[in-house]
Amino acid sequence: MRFNPLVEKFKSYTTVKGSYGIWLNKNENPFDLPPEFKWKVLKELEKIPFNRYPHITADPLREKLAVFLGVNIDNVVVGNGSDDLIPYIIKIFDGDHIVISSPTFEMYSFYAALEGIEVVDVPMDERFNLGNIEDHVEGARAVFICSPNSPTGNVHSREKIISILETGVPVVLDEAYVEFCGSSNMDLLQRFDNLIILRTLSKAFGLAGIRVGYAVASEEIINRILRIKSPFSMNVLSMKIAEMMLENYEIVEDRVRFIVAERERLWKRFADVAFPSEANFLLFRADAYEFLLNRGIVVRQLSGRLKGMIRVTIGSKEENDEFIRAFEEYLDGIRC
Repeated sequence: MRFNPLVEKFKSYTTVKGSYGIWLNKNENPFDLPPEFKWKVLKELEKIPFNRYPHITADPLREKLAVFLGVNIDNVVVGNGSDDLIPYIIKIFDGDHIVISSPTFEMYSFYAALEGIEVVDVPMDERFNLGNIEDHVEGARAVFICSPNSPTGNVHSREKIISILETGVPVVLDEAYVEFCGSSNMDLLQRFDNLIILRTLSKAFGLAGIRVGYAVASEEIINRILRIKSPFSMNVLSMKIAEMMLENYEIVEDRVRFIVAERERLWKRFADVAFPSEANFLLFRADAYEFLLNRGIVVRQLSGRLKGMIRVTIGSKEENDEFIRAFEEYLDGIRC
């Protein structure tokens, strides 16, 4: 059986041969749940009957998210990670293409290709500002914007996002890293019925292993997604853990403060080769992937327009210190 080439490409980003001690390649939170909190979670899981299906549309978690966000439950849908919702969003709209602005999260193009939908790329400029997307929205199913953007880390202009929304095209605003930047465009949902905001519990919440994400949009859009979304798709274990984390958000806030402080520490140390970031990673103008790999540190090797650059997830203090030592060694070598 031949695999889709996009699947093979994605696998190459997530699989590294060998044994390495420090993994800074997937933008994961470096912290597991606190032991005392994890114990509470396990005690709650004991109460769950595993022989029963979960709620058909995961309403217990949708209700918690609605309260957390200050919206109605009818404005929220959950998925197994936020990227699980992307193909549903692509399906519910008409049009012959989607619009992206590269470099950006590659799964938008991945799911469009699986649906046989053309991808129109309006590249960002040299400062990673969005391109002239408004000129390419006619006949588009949706525009996908990631802010803070992966892999560059920058937040896109609110004025530019509004300008695209004003064209009337469906706009998917991916805020997977929003907790690390301190600003959001969630309020724009009150003004624009064509806005869909994607978020995840994999990054700031540190729950990548349980696969929970969600979309917030108008009631009409959420209903259209729910009509085609697989029933019982969110398992009871992930729902319960996510609900408990929403009730204990101070854990998330403490860890976000730490990650942001460490991000700024690394950026100031390497400001001559690192781009500023408002996410939980840094983009470096350095072809250091193999060098770091040989020292037991796995980072993200980039390609295409960003070939010769690396993206480095902010880890624990100890992991960051090891990265600093190794990267300084790399820089000393190329400066000689």
